[in-house]
Amino acid sequence: GVCARLRGRAAVAGCSSGGPGPQPAAAGPWHLVFQDEFTGSSLNPAHWVTCYDWNANGCTNAGNHELEWYLPGQVSVGGGAARLTATRQATTGSDGHTYAWTSGMISTGRTSWDATPKFTFTRGYVAAGVEVPAQGGMFPAFWLMPASRVSPPELDVAEFLGTAHHVQMTVHWKGASGKDTYQFGTYGPQDFSAGYHVFALDWEANSLTWLVDGVARYWVTDTSKIPKVPMEILFDLAVGLPVHPPSSVNSAQMKVEWVRVWQH
Repeated sequence: GVCARLRGRAAVAGCSSGGPGPQPAAAGPWHLVFQDEFTGSSLNPAHWVTCYDWNANGCTNAGNHELEWYLPGQVSVGGGAARLTATRQATTGSDGHTYAWTSGMISTGRTSWDATPKFTFTRGYVAAGVEVPAQGGMFPAFWLMPASRVSPPELDVAEFLGTAHHVQMTVHWKGASGKDTYQFGTYGPQDFSAGYHVFALDWEANSLTWLVDGVARYWVTDTSKIPKVPMEILFDLAVGLPVHPPSSVNSAQMKVEWVRVWQH
């Protein structure tokens, strides 16, 4: 898998069962608090749901004006990975709107608005092996949102806005005006669709460190911007942000080989 391909960087990237390797800033021993290797033929229902907390027979992120409606049938597990598939198939959502695309997402959040999240954590080292699609017009993301259902804050471990060659790493917080405020870094160019890559975030009380294949690529040390609340883990394949897919593209797939969280 991805660990073998990383070779010498494997421990740093989070492949070592003992922890995330040379810890970017944290002192003390690490312990594993969550992991999924996606080795079976279906999602582990103790870990994952296939929508946002506002699940209503499917869902979308209306705030971004995305083109997809998420449905469970667009999520599969096989070949050692969770597969999120976007298909150019018109779907009418429970909100009454028709979406040109149907896609897949997984979250450690709730099965319904009043349910308890499957898994949340406050601070730690989260990492995943991810392969993003090469097709244009896609917006695959690996991110964290508050268990409170109130955002910001938000931590985007790895987002690919219409390109598979640059990864964006973002922190959102509530600004002085009360509005969503954010800052981000980007890393690239690199063809992240050519195989699995390890994206990680070390979320500490006094720092945020984003890593790509075990190498730190972005940092935030202003504690006023760092979340202090429990967060859920999400992977999704959104469509149409910031640009629509070309007419020649009718499907795309994002793959997640594993995800783990350590704390200390």
